[in-house]
Order: sequence, then C-alpha cells, then structure tokens
Amino acid sequence: MPKLTVFDPSMCCSSGVCGPSVDLTLVRFAEDLERLRRQGVEIQRYNLARETWAFAQDSVVRGMLGRKGTSCLPLILVDGKIVSEARYLPLAELAQLVGLERAAFQISSRAE
Repeated sequence: MPKLTVFDPSMCCSSGVCGPSVDLTLVRFAEDLERLRRQGVEIQRYNLARETWAFAQDSVVRGMLGRKGTSCLPLILVDGKIVSEARYLPLAELAQLVGLERAAFQISSRAE
C-alpha cells in the first residue's frame, strides 16, 4: 500500500476546529485521511509550526520550499513524490492516488 505524507503550513492544529471559526476544509480532510487509514493506507502528517525537522529532513519538500516558499503548502506526497501542492485534495482524488477504488469507502452523503 502506498504511503501518503502531508506537509501542512503552520497552524495551531490540523483538525480545523480550533480558533474562533471552524475550517471545514481541514475538518473534511482530516476525516478523509482517517478513512484512508482505515483502508490500510500509511499516513504521516506534519505541521510546519511543530515539526520543522520533518520539512528539513525531506529533500523533496526542502527543495520545493526553497523554490516556492511556504505558498506551496500543503504539500501532499505519495511514496515520496509530490502529487499536490497548495490545496487539500478531496477523498476521491486521494483514494485514486493511493490506488483505492471509490467503492471501498462508505461515502457519506456530504458533497466532496
């Protein structure tokens, strides 16, 4: 199974429910990552504010940050290769990138 790694920009938490307002994009993304995890996908997620070492250790991420700065975040990698930059992908795209069929998920009625 492929490994999906997310490099988030600096933020207080990745859940989207902290601060004065809820960020529904982050809430959905966190939920989607959990669905992938339940299907056996290995997921790692790093926050620039708390885990700068992960950004510095990954040569692909370090190179992208050197070229584009933090505007490229979030970066999403599958098996060490960048598959998305500057946006959080919906579940259907994430599933496709890691080789899972949409039918493998019990998708709720929410819009993706």
